[in-house]
Amino acid sequence: QVQLVESGGGAVQAGGSLRLSCAASGRTFSLYAMGWFRQAPGKERVFVAAINRSGGSTYFADSVKGRFTISRDNAKNTMYLQMNMLKPEDTAVYFCAAGQWYYSNFDRSSAYDYWGQGTQVTVSS
Repeated sequence: QVQLVESGGGAVQAGGSLRLSCAASGRTFSLYAMGWFRQAPGKERVFVAAINRSGGSTYFADSVKGRFTISRDNAKNTMYLQMNMLKPEDTAVYFCAAGQWYYSNFDRSSAYDYWGQGTQVTVSS
């Protein structure tokens, strides 16, 4: 079992920045590939970014490429999502997730076994 807790969400104006954190506890953090997903009101949960176990490979949805970065610190059992140049369409609940994928399916919810409770990000224009 892995427990995941997100933090760092909040309200920001368009063009601003936020850094989300995902703290993991339970089984060894470095055994899991990690991802961020988001869900806007009335919409399905969608992929945002993912990172492999070592942190050496990262993946992004087209909508956030060049604005968001993902990283992890295995010594601190924590993953991060740095969000810059935020837009109103980035408004959503952001979820972190842990899974067993290796080189594919990182953008699919089904590839993840554990999820956090989510943190709200609101971007105003």
